Amino acid sequence: MPAKRSSLRGLLLFGLLLLMASCRYAVPDFTNETLDKRTQDSLRYLYERHYTWDANLVLHADSIRLMTLPLKEGYDTLYRGDRVVVAEFDVHPNDTIDSIWVKLAHSQEVQGWLRECEMKEAFMPADSLSQAIHLFSNTHMPYFIAICALFVAFWLARVLRRKPSRQIGFAGIDSVYPLLLCLLMAGCATLYETMQVFAPDTWEHFYYNPTLSPLQVPPVLALFLSGFWLFLVTLVATIDVLFRRLPFMQAVFYLLGVSVACIFCYFFFILTTPIYIGYLFLLAFAAVFIHCLYRSLHTSRYRCGQCGEVLLHKGVCPHCGAVNE
Repeated sequence: MPAKRSSLRGLLLFGLLLLMASCRYAVPDFTNETLDKRTQDSLRYLYERHYTWDANLVLHADSIRLMTLPLKEGYDTLYRGDRVVVAEFDVHPNDTIDSIWVKLAHSQEVQGWLRECEMKEAFMPADSLSQAIHLFSNTHMPYFIAICALFVAFWLARVLRRKPSRQIGFAGIDSVYPLLLCLLMAGCATLYETMQVFAPDTWEHFYYNPTLSPLQVPPVLALFLSGFWLFLVTLVATIDVLFRRLPFMQAVFYLLGVSVACIFCYFFFILTTPIYIGYLFLLAFAAVFIHCLYRSLHTSRYRCGQCGEVLLHKGVCPHCGAVNE
């Protein structure tokens, strides 16, 4: 038994190291003679700083001041929603805050310089996908709290009305979709936090150069994007199953419960992944899902032809009274 546990830990560590080793974008050959000097510099900036010349940015801070010349007096002020283009880079090794300065152009008349660290904090890419990532990262907490509050309100209303309900839980609708939805959320959260902690450059490059395709990206990002698409497909399937098999209000209550479970999985794996425990819990979660899937596929069940409920045997349906021969 100790030898098996040691082998399992070694296999897990090897898999983690292999995953971490493939977290980087493939850097092109900058010495290609067919590329001119400016193109080579542009590619180098893209893979070093994750953005390059002519990148379009949008100001999300309330306002910011651009210096007309680096480390000189004279400013132009930009306000929330203003768009700029990266026009030039400069290096100031004596600057103790950030040696990289970026020239931003809002118009022909309004242009100025800003430290790179200040630019990344105040601006976001103009791409709609990058803006969606920024919006979720900064506003997801109120939405999560609202969903949890709605679930508690529905639960209290049902308790006060003493309304009987069927079994609540993943087995309540005889479907593995809700459990799969939580597993996919756990997997995506684990991969996201893995990139944040162990490969932040990979996520930053994706943020400035977003794509919804899992192709031609590092394996860890490909897994994340594939999990995201599978999550959306499973969410649609879960909603379809719930509203076909349950009354409307009970389906809404169940859907809120599944949403709360997904939120719990998100925060749990976000917090446990940096200390490596999240990977073990994810493996255990996957094992539970495989067991439930196996049991679901190998258990003989009948279903009522009128209401769709699960029956242990043919005959009169205890839910709607229909006779199933």
